[in-house]
Amino acid sequence: MDANHQISLFSAVAANAGLDFAEPIMRVINRHWYILGEEVKAFEREFADYVGTDHCVSVANGSEALEIALLALGVEPGDRVVTVANAGFYSSTAIHAVGAIPVYVDVDDVTLTMCPVSLEKALNVDAKVVIVTHLYGQLSDVQTLASIARSRNALVLEDCAQAHGARSADGMAGAFGDAACFSFYPTKNLGALGDGGAIVTSSYDLAQKLSTLRQYGWSTKYHVTTPGGRNSRLDEMQAAILRLKLPKLDGWNAERRSIAQRYCNSFLGLPVKLPCSTGVDFVSHLFVLRVAKRDSFIAYLKQHGVATDVHYPVPDHRQHAYKYEAECDLPVTEKTCTEVVSLPCYSRLDF
Repeated sequence: MDANHQISLFSAVAANAGLDFAEPIMRVINRHWYILGEEVKAFEREFADYVGTDHCVSVANGSEALEIALLALGVEPGDRVVTVANAGFYSSTAIHAVGAIPVYVDVDDVTLTMCPVSLEKALNVDAKVVIVTHLYGQLSDVQTLASIARSRNALVLEDCAQAHGARSADGMAGAFGDAACFSFYPTKNLGALGDGGAIVTSSYDLAQKLSTLRQYGWSTKYHVTTPGGRNSRLDEMQAAILRLKLPKLDGWNAERRSIAQRYCNSFLGLPVKLPCSTGVDFVSHLFVLRVAKRDSFIAYLKQHGVATDVHYPVPDHRQHAYKYEAECDLPVTEKTCTEVVSLPCYSRLDF
């Protein structure tokens, strides 16, 4: 490979190749109903069925999904919410937005998802919610983590923004927590043509709270009965596009895993750390290596026409916008943030 043949980190052209968007778009246009209509209702039903939950409440984006979910779970200012610090500050943004206190725990050195031992230590002090992130498309040890959280009376919120379709023998990402959040940003495994998000749950009462909170806190039109409401709605056009794409998701995930396996086979014997799985518990939203000499590795790939990125270089507790009084003991998080590098990985990637 040379610089004359460029491989981008993501290609919307390739990822959307062969899809006919005209029919779903015209379906919405001809109906002349653009917000919270039939397409949204249908997508919510279909996506809940796919994940294996009873309810889906769609929202404007994945970040607001986390924020609204925390509000619906009863998180109040000053409550402690446990999360990881290696996942791009997205959960931290939501925690700060509702006035809660982020409590950071370390990640497992193999999966780079939340470490159960670190979680147990953190829950020696009560917390309201534990956010379990399935990072890079890798299903975390969510059942163990959920068991630990619930034994300490903490609720469980799954962050599935990078894990659409990841599964174990016991269920799909999103089906293990009290609620779970998804993003449909265009680069996601299931991506819209703009922003979008959703929260899934099997609790009727929680679903009702979520539906109220996404639209101003209304119980009925113009009657605000729930504080903290937002204007956060998935539009009909995005829902129609997502309905077109959802039946293809498992096939696209299989393509991503195949690419990840080719990478793994090629890197065997080299001084890099590979993803821990290429099975169905991994949907390869990102293919992330760990390399000791990251800068030189990135420079070499750039010289040969291969784009890379770093997801994520700065752990949450080191971000300058916030100062944390408590000292965070996160040795694995700190180390891996200096090593991770993402390679191109998306369906129809040609390399």
